[in-house]
Amino acid sequence: MTKVVVVGSINMDLVVVTDRFPAPGETLSGERFLTVPGGKGANQAVAASRLGANVSMVGKVGRDAFGEQLLVGLQQEGIDTRHVGRTDVATGVALITVSGGENSIVVVPGANHALLPADIAAADALLAGADVILTQLEIPLATVAAVLTSAARHGVPVILNPAPAQVLPATLLQQVALLTPNEHELATVLGCPGADMASLLPLLPGKVVMTHGKNGAWHARADGTLYHQPGFAVEAVDSTGAGDTFNGALATFLPLGVEAAMRYAAAAGALSVTRLGAQAGMPRRDELRAFVGN
Repeated sequence: MTKVVVVGSINMDLVVVTDRFPAPGETLSGERFLTVPGGKGANQAVAASRLGANVSMVGKVGRDAFGEQLLVGLQQEGIDTRHVGRTDVATGVALITVSGGENSIVVVPGANHALLPADIAAADALLAGADVILTQLEIPLATVAAVLTSAARHGVPVILNPAPAQVLPATLLQQVALLTPNEHELATVLGCPGADMASLLPLLPGKVVMTHGKNGAWHARADGTLYHQPGFAVEAVDSTGAGDTFNGALATFLPLGVEAAMRYAAAAGALSVTRLGAQAGMPRRDELRAFVGN
């Protein structure tokens, strides 16, 4: 079992399904409303746990009903929540509109922004015992930097999913084992808006696995060559959580090597879009093995 520690956000997703996205100032009648667990950190933790990893979560939720529900939900997924703290700040929420297999999202961070470097110091022994650490940018950048510093001290690889994207300092990027953006996020992270992947991927050789939706993912090898993992053809219902599923799978299977892990990650991401909901669509290990054929 891969020991994965996920440091990141825990949200309640408030999901509306409509036949089309509303225009500015327009009111539409929705088809369905769902309240489902989310947050990039929690989503990635659930994805890894369902795929067979031994997962621990480091995060923050509020002392409110959403926080309690989310904690119980993580525990029911077999995730160690001893380092998920409670705070007086409201639990983070994401407002998600889904239409035609696509989505638009507004995130209110809430308690996620109360996850501070001191919390990382308190979890140092947990991080030291990990095989892989997985983190994102829905928590403060100073906290992400603290994770990378701790991981470097203990020799543990860190996968950073740079979403929501922002320009990242070169010193931070050098500490990352793998960066997992999409094309837009990679351009933003590197401060090269509008640049295409052919020019971006070689800038961080050996450190980038770039997702490309139904087209799969690309890896910039250390020798400068590019490896392409094709996507898996499925009928998309809801793309919410597909990237998180990819990241959770990548962390779970990383001990097999980056390119082998990318195959499982692309397959898991494809399976996740065939069902409604971020965590609800995440596959389990047996389902993934059957889908990829081994």
